[in-house]
Formats: sequence, C-alpha cells, structure tokens
Amino acid sequence: MADYDPFERGPHPVGVRSAEWADASRDRILPVEIWYPATAQHKGQDLDDATRDHYKPMPMAPEVIQSAVRDAAAEPGPRPLIVFSHGFGGERRQTTHLCTHWASHGYAVVAMDHVGNTALDMMQSVASGEAADPKVTMQAFIADRPADASFVIDRALAGESGLEIDPEEIGISGHSFGGWTTLATTNRDPRIRAALPLAPAGGRTAMSDLGLIDDMANALELGWERPVETLYLVAEFDSLLPLDGMRDLLARTPEPRRGINLLNADHFHFCDRVEETHD
Repeated sequence: MADYDPFERGPHPVGVRSAEWADASRDRILPVEIWYPATAQHKGQDLDDATRDHYKPMPMAPEVIQSAVRDAAAEPGPRPLIVFSHGFGGERRQTTHLCTHWASHGYAVVAMDHVGNTALDMMQSVASGEAADPKVTMQAFIADRPADASFVIDRALAGESGLEIDPEEIGISGHSFGGWTTLATTNRDPRIRAALPLAPAGGRTAMSDLGLIDDMANALELGWERPVETLYLVAEFDSLLPLDGMRDLLARTPEPRRGINLLNADHFHFCDRVEETHD
C-alpha cells in the first residue's frame, strides 16, 4: 500500500457500456452507464482521443468525451461495486472523471439516470407547460431515488452488467441530491458497506424550513446499525447548499465517519467540465 496514490489513475484501462434496466415492480426503465476494468489489449486507448468514448449527454448538447473505451472487453474476475447517483437535474454521466478513475483501480461502477429528475426530463417538463406541483414532484423523487439505487444493486448482483460482482464489497456515492440519495440508500439497504456523499443536500440548518429542502431533511434518517465507512467531501465555497446542512448530516451519521472540506471549491467541482458549468 506504500506505493498507492489515490490521485493517480489506476493500472487498468477502462471500458464502458450503456444499457436500460427495467424495474417491472415500479413500471420504471432506467438508463445505466457501466464502467469496468478492461483487458490489457485496451491499454492507453481510454486516454487517447481517437479511441476513447465520445457521447452527447442530451440530444441537443455538444459531443463530449470520457476516459473509457466503448464496449471494451472486460477483464475477468470478481469486482467490488460502486453505485453513483447524479444530482438534481443531472444525468448518469455527470461525473465520469471519478467513475472512470474508480474503474481504473479495479471497481465496477454503475450510474443510473433517475428518470424524471434528469436535465432532459426537467427541461421537457418546463417546455411542456404542464409541470407538476413541485412538492408532489419532490416527494416522488424522494421515494424513487433510493429505490433506483437498490434496484441497480439487485441487477448488478444478478449479472445484468455482464460483470462478476462481489456481494460483500458494495459502496455508493453521489453528488448533491445524489449525496442525499447516497445516505438514504445506505440507511435502507444493508448490502452497502461504504458511502461517499459529495456535497450532499438534505441537512438541517437554522433556515431548514425552506419547503422542498425541508422535505429532504424530513425524509432522511441516519440510523444504520452496521458499520459503514462514510466519507463526506464538501466544498468550501458551495454556492447552492449550506455547509451547515452538511455539518448537520455528518454529525448525525453513525461512526465510522469523516468529513473533508475541499478548499476553494464550489458545488459543481464534483462534476465534469466544471469550467464550462461555471461559464
């Protein structure tokens, strides 16, 4: 472990697949992105613009790239699993720099679109002029998001990712509303052994009676009884969510837990292409 540097990309080239997984019990189809260690024949291809994956996050968006090879051959063997949950109005590929980094270190990573709460869904809802009552919509998101994450774990363990998953090594991460989803899913799903909330929403502050944010706080109970290694990463200059709320969440999280404040960072530093987002 002396040579391990978590900031350095791992030894594995990274592959990526896309799929749609159907949850018949909820009549819900989730687009998913799956990152994984690829075979040695793909070495360097995940970092070469000529061979790494190019995609559009939305139909009208410009093409972007991620550091992975589309449909690369997977390296055999069991893998620890990380589930990733995007933020409010995000999408499953909002943080590919982190998901591909994990895969390069040997993890299988699956991120789902929280259908109804993606950027495209939110824009289409506004454009239609038929947007639902915000409180009703938020309650639906609060119910659907942890169920989406647990469903993804179910399907990954069942082999739908095409990868062998170690059922004893399952973690979850997410950003903003996805950070809330990380904590809410950990609370309800005992298979999760590690949690990494990134700038999570839903904490209580002196001004927590702010409607929709308060709904998230009311829905979140942090009382799991098993040991879950939990690390909070938050941003010093978060312009969207109060740090006091994140401190509240950290204080209510069972041990073992730790919080790190990233200096000179903003809410969107956990997403790809942060410069473009700020522009």
